[in-house]
Amino acid sequence: MELKDVETRMEKSLASLESEYMSIRAGRANPHILDKITVDYYGTASNLQSVANISVPEARVIQIQPWEKSLIKDIEKAIMASDIGITPSNDGQIIRLVFPELTEERRKDLVKDVKKKAEGAKVAVRNIRRDANDAVKKQQKANEISEDDAKQREEEIQKLTDKYIKLVDKAVEAKSQEILTV
Repeated sequence: MELKDVETRMEKSLASLESEYMSIRAGRANPHILDKITVDYYGTASNLQSVANISVPEARVIQIQPWEKSLIKDIEKAIMASDIGITPSNDGQIIRLVFPELTEERRKDLVKDVKKKAEGAKVAVRNIRRDANDAVKKQQKANEISEDDAKQREEEIQKLTDKYIKLVDKAVEAKSQEILTV
């Protein structure tokens, strides 16, 4: 396993964590919480962004304006069926999602969730390290590389692991800070 492959896999783990963090609402309106919602559009499951204009006119309001008025009921159903926990309201033309202020207890629960997701990302990074080290040991056993080369590669793999664990920690810190800021 090449060092580039190891770094690419670790990068993907970090990117996955960051995309999960995008969907966690932190008291402010973030249109990314709607990324996973799909709507039935003429028999095809389409993501919300492709059937409506989504905007954030105020800090705690998301506005969804469907390209076709006939989609309003379908979009509302899709939002209700999702787990974002916000009830949509509409005026016949536009759907509004108003985000309530988060309670202190809810903020603490969200921070726990953020830390749990980060632990999963760290486990993924460590599993990648283990796989890479196993590959190095196999190469050494098959006499494809020397013992010194094996040691050097393992050190490089450990440096990459440390780097990505620190990046995960920074992401946790940033998201926790965002959630706890009132």
